[in-house]
Amino acid sequence: MLLLAVRFEFKQAVEQSVTIGVESFGVTALTSFFTGMVLALQAGNTIDSIFGDPIFVGTIVTFSLIRELGPVLTSVVVSGRAGAAVTAQIGTMAVTEQIDALYTLGTNPIRYLVIPRMVGFVFTMPILTLFSNLFGVLGGYFVAVYALGVPGEIYMTDITSFMGAKDFMHGFIKSFAFAFMVGTVCCYKGISTRGGAEGVGKSTTGAVVTTMPF
Repeated sequence: MLLLAVRFEFKQAVEQSVTIGVESFGVTALTSFFTGMVLALQAGNTIDSIFGDPIFVGTIVTFSLIRELGPVLTSVVVSGRAGAAVTAQIGTMAVTEQIDALYTLGTNPIRYLVIPRMVGFVFTMPILTLFSNLFGVLGGYFVAVYALGVPGEIYMTDITSFMGAKDFMHGFIKSFAFAFMVGTVCCYKGISTRGGAEGVGKSTTGAVVTTMPF
């Protein structure tokens, strides 16, 4: 019986992964790309004013993104784009008594509505974080090479010389925690929505505001 339930919900989980992850790729990559450009420009100009040469720009950009900014930016973007949509969708079902109808039909709303969306968040947000890091480093590369005059080989050497697996895992593990927290808050806010259309708006706003500090 459990296997049948898992197979039945697998399609829902895939659909939610596409909605949450794939459709958030563009805005996530763009946000990280420009963040990497700004980091490289500010770091390069500051270091250049102190030492007379924009050294270690690649190291600063990469460490900042992979350890901290990558997971945070990804969670903020996914929360604002996909998290709000999840809360509004479930909230609308709650105020229109569709969730009560699921209970009446003998379907567990948590298994049918919440679990596929949680899987979508936890599965896709770490992958989005990887691409976010990649595009951020790429944005820093363009600024370092074409605006600051740093040779591309030096930029890449700064990354490979100082970045280790421990630094990568430091940020990558955070993405799983952020995904779980964002998914939990958004689903809870949606399923506990009351008060008609106004309640849906309040729940959606509350979900985004609550998940932003993550």
